[in-house]
Amino acid sequence: PDVIIEAQFDDNDAEHGQDHLQDLLAEDIKKLSLDTGEKVKAAGIGGVHKTKQDDVPKVNDSKLLPDKFLQRTAKVVYILEKKHSRAATGFIKLLADKNSELFKKCAMFSPVDHRVPRAYVSLADCPSDFPSRPEDYSNTLFICRIVDWKEDSNFATGQMAKSLGQAGEIEPETEGILTEYGVDFSDFSSEVLECLPQNLPWVISSEELAKRRDLR
Repeated sequence: PDVIIEAQFDDNDAEHGQDHLQDLLAEDIKKLSLDTGEKVKAAGIGGVHKTKQDDVPKVNDSKLLPDKFLQRTAKVVYILEKKHSRAATGFIKLLADKNSELFKKCAMFSPVDHRVPRAYVSLADCPSDFPSRPEDYSNTLFICRIVDWKEDSNFATGQMAKSLGQAGEIEPETEGILTEYGVDFSDFSSEVLECLPQNLPWVISSEELAKRRDLR
């Protein structure tokens, strides 16, 4: 379920497509070589002798190939700004390979958002009875923060932050969304609360109602 298939190719189609691509490439290279030959003749250097093998010359320099045959590539050299909070909501489960060394040390965190990578989390950060009763936590939401992702690993390294509660309930789901997007939902400070009317119960004065539009 974590694999997204972007395209599928039939072996026969791919074979014919490759042959067609090679034919086009050979034709363009042939034109390039003919153009070069004509320039040599025009310069008066001498005749150009071509053999059958020279009809489709091998070109090792990619600069001589037409743009339509080149695949543009790029490399990320620096991250200017980390937009994601590195926090994700998801579930934990035991690793599939019970004989590996990681099985005794780590669990697998699977985010609800599939754009976020899965991560190894330490079993020490998980509930104490999770290794013996993992099925009890199959529907429990957790918050995990990604702290590292090594180049030679398929999975990131995460740190468990807290347990939210049962999946599907409004409060845990809402807290998870707010945490993922970095929204501060903590209680207001005393300085903020002091700006509110202190004489309770507070009511809107008639003068204020007269100059405002009532949208209640």
